[in-house]
Amino acid sequence: MRLETASTALAMHISDYQNWVENWDKARTWDRVLVSHTLLHALEELGEVSKLVQMLEGYRPLDPPNEEAVRDLLALELSDLQVMLFKIAYQCGIDMEDALRLGQAKADARFPDPSTGPASQQTYRARLDERVAALDSAPDSQ
Repeated sequence: MRLETASTALAMHISDYQNWVENWDKARTWDRVLVSHTLLHALEELGEVSKLVQMLEGYRPLDPPNEEAVRDLLALELSDLQVMLFKIAYQCGIDMEDALRLGQAKADARFPDPSTGPASQQTYRARLDERVAALDSAPDSQ
């Protein structure tokens, strides 16, 4: 992961970030909250991410009315969500580097053959088209 700052470029490892989150929280005593409350904050951030993705997909109007500005907001909200996920991890004594390695192994074991992807996408898109068509042909409920 690369983090660019205005003055310098700094390489950051996942463990560095997790340690930063924990130390940052401890300096403010924000580490002294229930994990369930951190999860509630994460869900709040996920809601913000959802709203911005809906804007980018056209389900909601762009606010601000500029796609690049909405993408910038999305980047910040994804970062806020990431903070909460890393906080849940440190509160539960989980090393995120180890967790991510386990997740990679799980994904590789579950989907070992990348060539199955196009067929899965074709099935997904056909179902999506059917559902949109059904919405378009549904009688008005008024």
